Order: sequence, then C-alpha cells, then structure tokens
Amino acid sequence: MSSESVAKKKFKVPHTYVIIFSIVIIAFLGTYFIPAGTYDRVQDPNSGRTVVDPASYHRVEQTPVKFFSFEKPHLFTSVHQGMQASNSIIFFILIVGGAFAMIQGTGAIDAGIGRAALALKDKGSLIIPAMMFIFGLGGATIGMAEETIVFVPIGIALARALGYDAIVGIAMITLGAAAGFTGGFMNPFTVGVAQTIAEVPMFSALGFRIAIFIVTLIIGAWYVMRYAKKVKENPESSVVYDLEKESKANLDLSAIPELNGRHYGVFAVMVVGFVIMIYGIKAHDWYIQELTSLFLMMGIFASLVGGVRPSKAAGHFVEGAKGIAFGALVVGIARAILVVMESGQIIDTIIHATAAGISSLPSVMAALLMYVVQVILNFFIPSGSGQAATTMPIMAPLADLVGVTRQTAVLAYQFGDGFTNSIIPTSAVLMSYLAIGKVPYEKWFKWILPLMGMWIGSGAVFLIIATLINLQ
Repeated sequence: MSSESVAKKKFKVPHTYVIIFSIVIIAFLGTYFIPAGTYDRVQDPNSGRTVVDPASYHRVEQTPVKFFSFEKPHLFTSVHQGMQASNSIIFFILIVGGAFAMIQGTGAIDAGIGRAALALKDKGSLIIPAMMFIFGLGGATIGMAEETIVFVPIGIALARALGYDAIVGIAMITLGAAAGFTGGFMNPFTVGVAQTIAEVPMFSALGFRIAIFIVTLIIGAWYVMRYAKKVKENPESSVVYDLEKESKANLDLSAIPELNGRHYGVFAVMVVGFVIMIYGIKAHDWYIQELTSLFLMMGIFASLVGGVRPSKAAGHFVEGAKGIAFGALVVGIARAILVVMESGQIIDTIIHATAAGISSLPSVMAALLMYVVQVILNFFIPSGSGQAATTMPIMAPLADLVGVTRQTAVLAYQFGDGFTNSIIPTSAVLMSYLAIGKVPYEKWFKWILPLMGMWIGSGAVFLIIATLINLQ
C-alpha cells in the first residue's frame, strides 16, 4: 500500500467540538488583526426587534482578547460566557430532549409506527409515501433524526417483503424524517433555536414551512417509489444487489408491540400539547420559557397516562437529556465564537465587509449566498442546533443589511442544515443507519446524489420566493 493511500485512509474529520473551538481560536487571532468597529443598534418600531443601523458603522479602538488573564475575561473563559449567554436555549434543548424520551419510554411511538407499518404491509407501493409521511411528521414536529435508527430494520424487512431492497427500506424511514426535519415547521431543535437567536417569533411563517415540508416530501417519495418500481421489475438493477442476494430477512411480527389504550392516551396527550402550543404562540406570544414548560408537562402526563412508574420516567428523562447533551453543549461552545468576536469588537467589521461585498447584488442573490455558506458549514457542523448557534448571530444582522428578512436567513440555515444531513459522511445518524442496513456509504452516495440535487434546488426556489414576498 502506498504512503499516499495510507494517508488517505488515516484521514478523519475532526470532532465537532474540535472544529468549533478551532473557529473560536481563529476568532481570537482575528481580534489582533481585524480592525475593530461597530454599528449602532436601534429598536425597530414595527417589530420591536433590535436591528443594525446600516449607516452607523464606525471604527473603534482595538480591544484584542487576551489568551489568559488573572483579572479580565480571556480566550478560555469565552466558553463559560457562551454557556451563560445561551443558557435558555441549552436548557430548552435538554428539557425537550428529556421530555420526548419520556414520551418514547411509554412505548406508544414504537407501537404506533410499528403497527402502521404492518397495516400497510400488503398495500404495495403505498407503503413508501405512507411511511415517509409518518416519519416526516416526526421530523417536522419533534426533530426526529437519531430516533429513526431503531426503525430501520423494520423498514428494510418490510421493503424486502414487498420485493424491494435495503435502500428502499432505509429511504422510506430516514428520508421521510429528513423531509420533515428540513421543513421543520414545529421542530424545536432547529427552527426553534434559529428563530430564537434571530429574534423572530418562534414557529412563525408556519404555513410557508408546511408547504416546504409537503413539496420536499413529494419529491422524496417520488424518487424512492421510482427506484422501488425499477428494483421490483428487475432485482438486478438494485444498487445493493449483492447484499440482497446474501440477506433476505423476514419481518419478525412478534417484535412489534401491540397498541393498547394507554398508548392511545399518550397520543391524545401529544395532540392536546401541540394544540395548546399553537394557541399559546399565536394568542399569547409564548416563547422559549413557556414552550419548555409545555414540553415538560407533555412528558410527565404522557408517562402518567402510559403507566410508567415515576422513577422509571425520571430515568427516561435523564437518558433523553443525556442523548441530546451533545447538541445542547455545542450551542454554548459555538456561542463562544460570538463572545470572542464581540469582546474584540470585530463582528461588526466582518458583517460590514460581507455586506459591502454582497450589497450590490440583488437580495435574491444574497439569500442564495447565505444558503451556499450554510450547506458548506453543515459538513463540518452537522448538529442542527450547533450550526444555528454558530451562524445565526452573524446571518441575522447581515440579513438586515442586505435587504433580506431574518425569516429568510433562518430558511437559508434550515435548508443548509437539513438537506445534506442525508449525504454528508460527518453525519453520525446517516452512518449509523447505513451500518445497520449494511449499505456501503459509496453506494448510498451514488444513489441519493440526484435526490440531493432536486432537494437543494427546491430549497433555492423557496428562498427566492421567500425573498420576493418579503417573508416575515
């Protein structure tokens, strides 16, 4: 083996925390070399938000951040400061993650999805859009991503029972959730976090995002159904034909739990909870504190209705919070980037320079450039909440300067984060379900690449529409 091939084999993308802290260090060095400057912030009388006065940029005295100091904040205190500044979002993510684990601990979600899959088992190709819609709702409302992994074996077994292959089984579970996650009309971990940082009402532009979800889902379902039909007519056309010859797993009916009255009670709690959420947001301007409390109530009442003992429910909460801690901590660490740039007074200089570079472009082009940046960053920061915390503090004021609404800036982030999670090798979720399905990454990449082009292109169209209608 040549030294070049050994080097390629040994290369591994650094941990997300390493990447983000590397950006913190770059920002730290930038406080010594980038001229300090600032904009005046004023309150918009129409929206009540704090916005940038585009004509107010001026240079100020350089205030570089110290590497270490006994008396003043320095490079390493920026992480703690970032955690403090993001505490409401971090707690929101942890509590919501714990609450949904309490709901999942009742067994209602597993039983409901499993039974729906079995009910559709003899419905032929109808199972593909139906399953994608079910998981799409999960992605759009509870940010279902990692949770899809446990359903992949069921999807593969169902697909094979219908004459399809493992690719179809994986796709109808995970791409449905991806379509919902990208549309994210009630996703607290992506849209909720990004809108909070951008200071726009949480879950606003709901109708527009539902339309995004529907279009994304239709494109995905058409793509999967088209491939499934081809495989059924000619099994040798399967991307993973060799794998299919070796493995013909049957669906284990006994492994899927029965739906019972308690499970239906849990579903009722969830429906009531989401109805209350929509009403609270629309009628009472609920924000992150009220929504956090509602999710906690949903978890507690679902556990009670589901017959889960209090101590076991508490254990579910801890496990759920533990599972989402990675993304929650990313928010605080990423906020350290902003802390450093604000301390060195260089963030406005960066915004000013970027705005100067794209201000001469039509606002549509500015929105699309934001989209491109988010797509690239998602390779390095595949955590949705982490990417929101890293980019939205810059994108929100930049949007003010280039004639793009902050809602559109959130959309650019949302698309950049959502679509490519289904193709980038840095996504732990993607690599997990491919490993479970024994599908080589390179085969999945080749298969999904055309769909990525369609999805990313549809995102660009929606961004153009959002810019033209001045989406608020």
